[in-house]
Amino acid sequence: MPDLKDDKRYANTLARGLSVLRAFRPTDNGLGNLEISERTGLPRSTVSRLTFTLCALGYLTHGRHHDKYRLGPSALALGNIAAAAFGFIETATPIMQKLANDTKTLIGVAIQDDGEMLMVKTWRPENSATIWLNVGYRMPVLKSSTGAAYIGAMNETERNKIMSILPEDQADECMELWARSQDHLLANGYMYLTGDDRFSASINALATPYRPSEFSEPVAFLSGAAADVLTEARMKDSVGPELAAAVEQLRHVTGQHYSVLLPV
Repeated sequence: MPDLKDDKRYANTLARGLSVLRAFRPTDNGLGNLEISERTGLPRSTVSRLTFTLCALGYLTHGRHHDKYRLGPSALALGNIAAAAFGFIETATPIMQKLANDTKTLIGVAIQDDGEMLMVKTWRPENSATIWLNVGYRMPVLKSSTGAAYIGAMNETERNKIMSILPEDQADECMELWARSQDHLLANGYMYLTGDDRFSASINALATPYRPSEFSEPVAFLSGAAADVLTEARMKDSVGPELAAAVEQLRHVTGQHYSVLLPV
């Protein structure tokens, strides 16, 4: 696959700066330059220059000289502007909250970010004390039901793009998952992985793709819970069809006239 870094239009310094911002997780209590270096693979001297610049621009902040870095007000403002632009999230909320209540599962929506699926919104069952996954949780593209649904919704151009992001030795696995997921989505409207195909044995999940008008690629709506609560039988018999129906309802409300997959 072509390497973007060889393209003269590719701004390597900007890409490195964005990788620093991507290194932060909701559960972090700040990160030092060494931790950022370890997460990004960038030299510590490079990280030091980037964190200084990002602090100067307000995307990072730290209280004292030796304090750890945290996302700053400029990053918060950018995130809020982006969230406000995703109108489908607000439209989906009553539909997905009802689904969470009815199925007693976590409902979420995830996007592809730097070769991983990133949870950007969740809906939890009301009056539930269970600890659920939070916004910012990341899942592997090829080892999660969410990633499988995302890949299955792609056309050839989009598939080649994600394959250029993933390691080269995962190309055959990506092609196999794309074909398998397309068949499953067309037959059932949702996709799930089981056994060794999934990255976590303790959580079961299934997902359905959706194409927001604001995006140039699909996102994935998912339903997940502990494996003993969301069994494979329950995924097939009830939760899977209910998730597919909820996303189909969202398509209808937003005026989309195709179902699950666009023509390849």
